[in-house]
Amino acid sequence: MIVMIVSVGVGIGMQKEIKDKISAFEGDISIQSFNNTINENSINPILPSVEFLEDLRKFRGVKNFDKIISKFGIVRTLNDFDGLYFKGVEKGYDFSRIKRYIIEGTYPVYSDGFSNDVLISKTLSDKLNLELGDSFQMLFSKSENPKPSILRLQVVGVFNSGFQELDSKYIFGDINQIRRILKWENDEISSIEIQLNELSNLEFISEEIYLNSPSEFDVITTKEKYFSVYEWIDLFDKNIYAIIFIMIVVASINIISVLVVLILERTNMIGVLKALGITNFSLQKFFIYTSSYLIFIGIIIGNIFGLMILFIQEKYKIISLDPKIYYVDSIPIYIELSHIISLNLIAFFLCVLSIFIPSLLVSRINPKDSIKFN
Repeated sequence: MIVMIVSVGVGIGMQKEIKDKISAFEGDISIQSFNNTINENSINPILPSVEFLEDLRKFRGVKNFDKIISKFGIVRTLNDFDGLYFKGVEKGYDFSRIKRYIIEGTYPVYSDGFSNDVLISKTLSDKLNLELGDSFQMLFSKSENPKPSILRLQVVGVFNSGFQELDSKYIFGDINQIRRILKWENDEISSIEIQLNELSNLEFISEEIYLNSPSEFDVITTKEKYFSVYEWIDLFDKNIYAIIFIMIVVASINIISVLVVLILERTNMIGVLKALGITNFSLQKFFIYTSSYLIFIGIIIGNIFGLMILFIQEKYKIISLDPKIYYVDSIPIYIELSHIISLNLIAFFLCVLSIFIPSLLVSRINPKDSIKFN
């Protein structure tokens, strides 16, 4: 039971933590131009109408959405440079979802004017030796002009999600700065990032949004953007099922062994009781109840130790991981009461079911032989 509880808590925790990170930085669904590529190498503006945005806000399952302009550029300091996306966000952007990943400073607050404040990742900070308050230049190419556009930006915050692909991809800045460089209208954006209340209906909601969007709009889920990551974390479900199956088989074999030994040790008693008129069914019930009690005690002890291990890991982060490989810096834990109840009921039911066959040994014991043998 300990192994099963730990595997469920760790497996679901890993899935939830990685999905939450992607959702925090990318949203759950993106609406963009059909002419844009999925990796954002080309950017074409979209101009969503007020009516479309109002309908989107009322859409079932949609928590909120943000208007975004992302453009690739080169961050340049006196000694080094790096390429990544400038993610332009509006003054009402919901930074609360990435607030827990901010390790220094704070997130920028924008007004209707132009702001040079940006939020950068620790990856970029370490690579270019940038600290809070430092200024740097970011260069953007323009197809109609051989000379790049240059922004002078200032670091007001540093985030670290532990997800290398996200940390090395974005800096967060003022949407008005990037709109000015692209010479777009005030209502033009590159995408709409949508946050959902529940990820369980991701495909269904994205399909509904697509069907109710203008023909020039494309709808892409984060599962499509990070297909390989989602494929990898989906394997956790198979691993969890495999572990639960193996542990229940092992537990069933052990409890069957205990029951057989118990019957063999009580052969003489069974013979005497049969001689006194006790039925086979009554004896079977006695041994099934006894075995069920042992199973119940084992499950209770397993729950206590399993939940204790999960609590210690969640609080003290004893087991760490390499974020470059696992996208998290320590094993995350997540388990709900419904998971524990379901796991206990399944384990108890299958283990009790497995003892019915060995309990039939009672009916094969002959009172005359068992008493004579004694």
